[in-house]
Amino acid sequence: MLLFRRELRPSGQNPLLAKGAYLTNELDACTSVEVLHFVMSTKLLNKVAVVTGASKGIGAGIAKALAVEGAAVVVNYASSKQGADRVVDEISKANGRAIAIQADVAKQADIERLFAETNRVFGQLDILVNNAGVYEFAPLEAVTEEHFHRQFNTNVLGLILSTREAAKYFDSRGGSVINIGSVASRVAVPDTCVYSATKGAVDVVTGVLAKELGPKRIRVNSINPGYVETEGVHAAGVVGSDFVANIIAQTPLGRGGYPDDIGPIAVFLASEDARWVTGEHIIASGGFR
Repeated sequence: MLLFRRELRPSGQNPLLAKGAYLTNELDACTSVEVLHFVMSTKLLNKVAVVTGASKGIGAGIAKALAVEGAAVVVNYASSKQGADRVVDEISKANGRAIAIQADVAKQADIERLFAETNRVFGQLDILVNNAGVYEFAPLEAVTEEHFHRQFNTNVLGLILSTREAAKYFDSRGGSVINIGSVASRVAVPDTCVYSATKGAVDVVTGVLAKELGPKRIRVNSINPGYVETEGVHAAGVVGSDFVANIIAQTPLGRGGYPDDIGPIAVFLASEDARWVTGEHIIASGGFR
């Protein structure tokens, strides 16, 4: 990832002595010039990350953000191989390292295969992003056992099974687990009683596992996004609806979110910058509460 570092130096000093490429902007011909360095950011160099549900949306955005910072990324998918391959291709074309592995996170055998294959290819594991999730909105009278179990199996059981298996592969240096929750666990939205319940469970599990795994130097945190415009949201037909307009009207920053808004937060939590952060829930909603 290319970052910019600005530096003021006397105009008599040759900027060509600076490392890397640069641009100059003469601020004062007699006193100084501004040198703009291109600095390679590699916060996650030599790290390996598994991102579940990464074939599209927030998961894809996180996978690409981690790869940009130097991590080798496993792009997990349940059914969308085409989407996962597209994410891998984007990462590879940017000189990153990534592979796609199919696994249903609600199935123990699939989870075991996911992490065993990750270890076979990359030889280690440092970061787990529990992003895989489903949502089905329905009023109370329409809630069924199938509706309940489908969401809880993926959103909660899948997260627990994935974390349990990942903990076997983290080494003595520990690791970072990042759960993707939702602001829905704090905002009472009609017709979401099951979905919101799964995300409330994610909040609780995050806190419990942060304490349980802390002695092993495994940090566990969650990112709780608000409304984020993804392929799934488009497919659901809610973009441009009164529902979304109402959320944006209550969002201080005046817009909906995008996957690119979430990726940098995951990078922070995965990196050494967050080495003293565990058991936290970062609400990324543009101020929507």
